[in-house]
Amino acid sequence: MKGIIYIDIEKCLGCKSCELECAVEHSNFKDLLKTIKETPLPQSRVSVEALGDISMPMQCRHCEDAPCVAVCPTKAMKKMGVEEPVLVEDKLCIGCKLCVLVCPFGVLKMNKEGKVAIKCDLCIERTKKGEEPACVNACPTHAIQYKSIDEIVDEKRGKAATDYLVVLEEKKKKAGK
Repeated sequence: MKGIIYIDIEKCLGCKSCELECAVEHSNFKDLLKTIKETPLPQSRVSVEALGDISMPMQCRHCEDAPCVAVCPTKAMKKMGVEEPVLVEDKLCIGCKLCVLVCPFGVLKMNKEGKVAIKCDLCIERTKKGEEPACVNACPTHAIQYKSIDEIVDEKRGKAATDYLVVLEEKKKKAGK
């Protein structure tokens, strides 16, 4: 994967724009006004969970050693490579729900007919074209981001260094008084 979904929960408003955009992206028409007339209505692959004042979008983490892939009896769940997302091949899915049961994050679900597992696919068609996943594009506060592991590590290291320097400056000021 060239990137992963990174969530900054301090920025999440719980607005569910990501859910709506995800459902539209996975619709036949890929247009909100046309999508609301589809039967069945398309389902989002992300869901915003709220605990008190904190909200957090939850979707597949595309595990390196994905339990859903290991347990799938028909090989409908596939991970094509180390840097690739976990995808569902609809035609092979028999709806046994084993993947739903083993997901450590509880983010897999069945389609409305209960016949096929659905999950985040990192908007594979969009990311292949160099675009961000729909949920990232929809987030008004940029709480959902699509980044490489290296970018995330670099940002955290930079923040840690900055925080450390701030503490040192405060200590210097206190010592000078």
